[in-house]
Amino acid sequence: MIRSVVMGTGSALPARRVSNAELAETVDTSDEWIVERTGIRFRHIAGEGETTATLAADACKAALAAAGIDAQSIDLIVLATATPDQTFPSSATKVQAMLGIDDCVAFDVAAVCSGFLYAVQVVDSMIRSGVAKRALVIGAETFSRILDWEDRTTCVLFGDGAGAIVLEAQDTADADGRGILTTKLHADGRHNELLYVDGGVSTTGTVGKLRMKGREVFRHAVTNLASVMTESLAMAGLGADQVDWVVPHQANARILDATARKLGLAPAKVVVTVDQHANTSAASVPLALDVAVRDGRIQQGQIVILEAMGGGFTWGAAVIRF
Repeated sequence: MIRSVVMGTGSALPARRVSNAELAETVDTSDEWIVERTGIRFRHIAGEGETTATLAADACKAALAAAGIDAQSIDLIVLATATPDQTFPSSATKVQAMLGIDDCVAFDVAAVCSGFLYAVQVVDSMIRSGVAKRALVIGAETFSRILDWEDRTTCVLFGDGAGAIVLEAQDTADADGRGILTTKLHADGRHNELLYVDGGVSTTGTVGKLRMKGREVFRHAVTNLASVMTESLAMAGLGADQVDWVVPHQANARILDATARKLGLAPAKVVVTVDQHANTSAASVPLALDVAVRDGRIQQGQIVILEAMGGGFTWGAAVIRF
């Protein structure tokens, strides 16, 4: 039985860290208003020379170092992003070049905040089928560049960053062995108008700005995330009481709390970084995962569930024996 095993994690954040108080100097908002509604206190904003690809490459370098693996042994790179460096080629190929990898499969996937979960399933499928043996799975975003900085209901919610994991094919006969146990993905395109960017290459010829109807998104998020986590745990033959850690998409502290309550999970089992990073879209799950691995919370052998929901709507979860 071939399983995709997490060998290392890494992350990268832009140098500039922006507090709510600093944001309130240019936007009609306040620290109290933002914290009460979202739990966010800080976010990182990309500066000159910092792009989705550069942040992704730095996160990959950290993940490779943690895994003790040379970049040349990577044969697959999948980068989840809604904010690529260019329309084409893919940002994954730019990361490949920055890492000095001469030849490997490299491409982007686009599922917004669920992008990292989509990338995980794509890579896991390719590893299980024998197409790849070692892969970098990345979530990276520079959402600050598609925000309407005059819309206080959205611009305070997002930040920039990148996270990455190294996955390796390992042959095991042990049902209780390490690796990705299950993944489950969904999409429902009927809800496009609730969370979208009002631009595009084939529609307006512009990048556009992010638009969101927050209350409706919140309602769908709590329902969909609780449902997909229950689905994925059932597929793995596990109950919620066997989960050691939940690493959720870091959109809003209220969503994290509501989802945990719906599943009967103790808040202490939920990894929360939204207060420090805000919503970094596809980067938020691998960023939070790296934080919890590096501070020692997530240990080898533990059951970890990753989950996210984003524009589309898209949503998904993955159960991993770490």
